[in-house]
Amino acid sequence: MPTSDASTTDSKAPASGGVQSLERAFDLLERMADAGGEVGLSELSASSGLPLPTIHRLMRTLVACGYVRQQPNRRYSLGPRLIRLGESASRLLGTWARPYLARLVEETGETANMALLDGDEIVYVAQVPSKHSMRMFTEVGRRVLPHSTGVGKALLAHTPAEEVRSLLARTGMPAATEKTLTTPDQFLDALEEVRRTGYAVDDNEQEIGVRCLAVSVPNSPTAAAISISGPAGRVTEAATDKIVPILQQVAAELSVALANTNGS
Repeated sequence: MPTSDASTTDSKAPASGGVQSLERAFDLLERMADAGGEVGLSELSASSGLPLPTIHRLMRTLVACGYVRQQPNRRYSLGPRLIRLGESASRLLGTWARPYLARLVEETGETANMALLDGDEIVYVAQVPSKHSMRMFTEVGRRVLPHSTGVGKALLAHTPAEEVRSLLARTGMPAATEKTLTTPDQFLDALEEVRRTGYAVDDNEQEIGVRCLAVSVPNSPTAAAISISGPAGRVTEAATDKIVPILQQVAAELSVALANTNGS
């Protein structure tokens, strides 16, 4: 009896000791996400190096499970069942981050947040409030546009300029305050400053009287940033010099923790 493609591709265990077909399926899902969520089989074959019959079999299984959909144009898109997984993972990410945010509050005295880039928006997934009576509250689950936030700048700092312009064209740049950046060139200049200094600032741009300092979490499994926010009278330039190194240190430690949680 001829050997099927399934047996030839899955009989050998991958170097990691895992199940090769599972590794390949998740790799294809990630490649689809990198491509914007919709691809054709030939594109997946070219990017992954896998033969078309193998990809077709894996995609057929993912479609049957609801993790991928086949479009009328025969291309494949990420499926709705992934949404529930993503939402649960976001909540867990916030849970894992809370001890690190609590440290930020202890060391800086200000409210600490964690946010992710979800499509074109920023979503806050965790917060630990300051102990001050005058403090900032951002509801977990709140969605905001990136252009008026410190975490948005931190998350987009290393995104190619043309992609940033495309995002801003889709979202618009409404002014939350008189200090909000409202043109793509202003925002791109701000991203250059983030790359130069290693941190992002929201200086009264989301809310008058509030300053926010943010850094990205390096090597996070999904784009993430942490921040502190407080009254502009407390989060001064002098305070910034003390707070930023703490933010960067906590972000580095959180990065290690997430990598370990991820099993690497």
